[in-house]
Amino acid sequence: MKILGIGNAIVDVICKVDEKFVEKNNLTKGTMKLIFDDKEFHSMMTDLKIEKTISGGSVANSIVGLSQLGNEVGFIGKISDDDLGAKYENGLKSENVQYFYLKKKEELPTGTCLILVTPDSERTMCTFLGTAGKINENDVDANIIKQSEMIFLEGYLWDEGEPKKAFEKAINNAKKVAMSLSDQFCVDRHKSHFLDLVENKLDITFANEQEIMSLIDAKDFKEVINFGKNLKKLLVITRGEKGAISISNDEITENGIEKNLQIKDLTGAGDLFAAGYLHGYLNNLSPLECLNKGKEMSAKVIQQIGARL
Repeated sequence: MKILGIGNAIVDVICKVDEKFVEKNNLTKGTMKLIFDDKEFHSMMTDLKIEKTISGGSVANSIVGLSQLGNEVGFIGKISDDDLGAKYENGLKSENVQYFYLKKKEELPTGTCLILVTPDSERTMCTFLGTAGKINENDVDANIIKQSEMIFLEGYLWDEGEPKKAFEKAINNAKKVAMSLSDQFCVDRHKSHFLDLVENKLDITFANEQEIMSLIDAKDFKEVINFGKNLKKLLVITRGEKGAISISNDEITENGIEKNLQIKDLTGAGDLFAAGYLHGYLNNLSPLECLNKGKEMSAKVIQQIGARL
């Protein structure tokens, strides 16, 4: 395999809502909120009209994108043997992703992410992780990891206890490790651990501007550039309207953004950017070509509903 993703196996449930719904439920627009109470999650869903249900999860979306670009890929993520779990597995297999997890009946159901799309195309997510967040080292097969040129992890998955052990086992058996910082709240929750990962364990880090600035407590973007140069690893940052930038030692590469897009839903923009970039990287394209492939993939996905092409 070119790349093996390890992440939260989450079924995305996409709904269109108005701004009032976001306010009424005390959500911060454009972010992801973890919901730990099954009842709270289901009560939020009762009044909503579902637009689309699709196998999701940040790294899984990237892995599907990489498969669509013709790469041999695999994924590990924990599901339960329930209706959503079956949908999830079939969704991956239909995209030619090798799924390395044998599902069984778990105490918690398969994870679900409610994606609320407001009229401005911004998405606000409420995630009930279910069994996805209970991944442990026994769910990660070292032999599968060794069969892959690289593994790709997500910050969303990292947590103290069992998920941390699963992460460590994966990293210790991998040839190369890439990771997405996932979300600013995620960075703020696990700052010291993420900084240790970025500085000492990862070969490639993906982040948006807010996440990386929060991680290193930067006052301005120049500090991020200096951090990236001293890191001696590859740092890839998306900057919204300013395009994206990659920093590797003293080599800094930037690109712009696609113009005149009919934006419908920003879900998956970062996931598909990572897919395009990693496709370029794994197939020996230049840093600029990698950034541009990321831009091309994310531009496609934001002109449709949902996080998969």
